[in-house]
Amino acid sequence: MRVRFQNQMESLHRELISMGSLCEKAISAAVKAFLEGDQGMAEQAILYEQEIDRAERDIEALCMKLLLQQQPVARDLRAISSALKMISDMERIGDQAADIAEIAPYIDNSTLPAVSHIADMAHAASKMVRDSAASFVEKDLNMAQGVIQYDDVVDSSFLAVREELIAFLRSLESSAAHALDLLMIAKYLERIGDHAVNIAQWVICSITGEYRGQ
Repeated sequence: MRVRFQNQMESLHRELISMGSLCEKAISAAVKAFLEGDQGMAEQAILYEQEIDRAERDIEALCMKLLLQQQPVARDLRAISSALKMISDMERIGDQAADIAEIAPYIDNSTLPAVSHIADMAHAASKMVRDSAASFVEKDLNMAQGVIQYDDVVDSSFLAVREELIAFLRSLESSAAHALDLLMIAKYLERIGDHAVNIAQWVICSITGEYRGQ
């Protein structure tokens, strides 16, 4: 019975890593759609979001099977419960990547400031998602705490985008709509970072038994 349980837990770990990878791909495709004006990438990001939704349902079903059939002990129960919380945040990351992809085709970013910060935010947010999923599988408390600390990088870039856009709007009202769309993209990436923090906090809970989220 225990061997079967361990095999199912390993399957859960693989599925979580795979779902995290899909989130990374969705972020990358959505931001590339914006930076390069690539409609194909926008469509790909939305397809990734659909795959993320399916992954959430599959992992949720596996977690319920583990809970109902295997009667896990305390630490394993925390891990499974945390995994259920984590996939909810991953699903929201997919949604926000799709939101970026839907906005991207309507923005002419050639005249907008702060565009370079978007690529930095996407890179940082993707790293946070990747490390948060890996920290759960590896039971790496330091990696999970590192994700939480790295959120400052995303927040700093978001503030830089906002300040540059405020200055831009004051000087050129005709591009206000595009500037606001760019701010929305930055906000979605900032929220992706927040979701990655949530995932890391559930990882810490699964390891220590203490949840310190807000």
